[in-house]
Amino acid sequence: MTLAGKGAWIAGTDRPEIETIRIGFMPLADCAPLVMASVLGFDELYGVRFALSREQSWTGMREHLVGGQLDAAQALYGMVYGIQNGIGTGQCDMAVLMNLNQNGQNITLSRTWAEAAAEPGGLARLVQAGQRLTLAHTFPTGNHAMFLYYWLAAQGVDPMKDCRVVTVPPGQMAASLAAGHMDGFCAGEPWGQRALRDGVGVQAASSEQVWPNHPGKALGTRAAFAATHPNACRAMIAALLQAARWLDASRANREAAAEVLASPAYVNASRETLQYCLAGSLDGAAWRGHNGLRFYGDGEANFPWLSDGMWFMTQHRRWGLLRTDPDTGPDYLALAQQVNRIDLYREAAERTGTPLPAATLRTSTLMDGRVWDGSDPHAFAQDLAPA
Repeated sequence: MTLAGKGAWIAGTDRPEIETIRIGFMPLADCAPLVMASVLGFDELYGVRFALSREQSWTGMREHLVGGQLDAAQALYGMVYGIQNGIGTGQCDMAVLMNLNQNGQNITLSRTWAEAAAEPGGLARLVQAGQRLTLAHTFPTGNHAMFLYYWLAAQGVDPMKDCRVVTVPPGQMAASLAAGHMDGFCAGEPWGQRALRDGVGVQAASSEQVWPNHPGKALGTRAAFAATHPNACRAMIAALLQAARWLDASRANREAAAEVLASPAYVNASRETLQYCLAGSLDGAAWRGHNGLRFYGDGEANFPWLSDGMWFMTQHRRWGLLRTDPDTGPDYLALAQQVNRIDLYREAAERTGTPLPAATLRTSTLMDGRVWDGSDPHAFAQDLAPA
């Protein structure tokens, strides 16, 4: 393809402070914006080059990001806030530059447990009868853990008391389920599809059912990097907005992305599986993948909503990960305003013609009927007593 205006935004005071940006990614379908921005040259359009690093686990990603081996990363939204608040690791000030996708995760169970989950109260009855689930997520403060816990609590199951919860890298989920090491997992695609196609698992729920159009992976970096490299950060955001727009533009583009991601250098999964995960169906004028995976949505999927970051803090507090004064809690809004760099995002969005919302908070109705809008996070967290 031809990149009109190639070389724009690389001169004068806008020139990126560095030319090569080291960015970590995980072998998941939703790494597509990073990979395609690099493959199609959207990074060079904004005067930088993405040096992509395929990471093996979210723990390794965290250590490389905090330690400076990576400049930025396709990061679990909840992981970024966990680092910011020093949960399970040394505290480090972090920055969310943008959201890379929405939806696209799944909760997969063995056939026995999936049959129980299909009946109202079925999981809770098995637990009350003395059975105990072994379930896996990908990182203790990450998206998959929080979506899994929310789903379980809505089923009347307390994940902290009624389950044995383990952490497993996403690429190992299907094999671990097949080997009988666990009863189910929550992870990003294509690993739920791998379990389904191997005949070892059943999708019990999509993350979109838990929280419609929830935030997926974030473009995360250290606050210090954002402070010293603001032009490079804007260039990253702009390049990824271009890639996200390209991914949502047509089914042919998503199929082409699946062809690229199938390579061992990226996801190392079958082209057919990735096409199913990415190509999905037409939703209005845009394309959504399996479980509602979307990358652009006229910028709605990319905006770093303050309420998104605040939600993860309410869940960290709910499950005893974020220990604060029980009467006041953290200053949710101030922390979100510190971490989510709306200023950098807005400037990059304007450069790329990406629409911007009128507000920085958004409203969602979650699977249990609760409405989340970020207006009173303390009350929301207090209302979420464990099942």
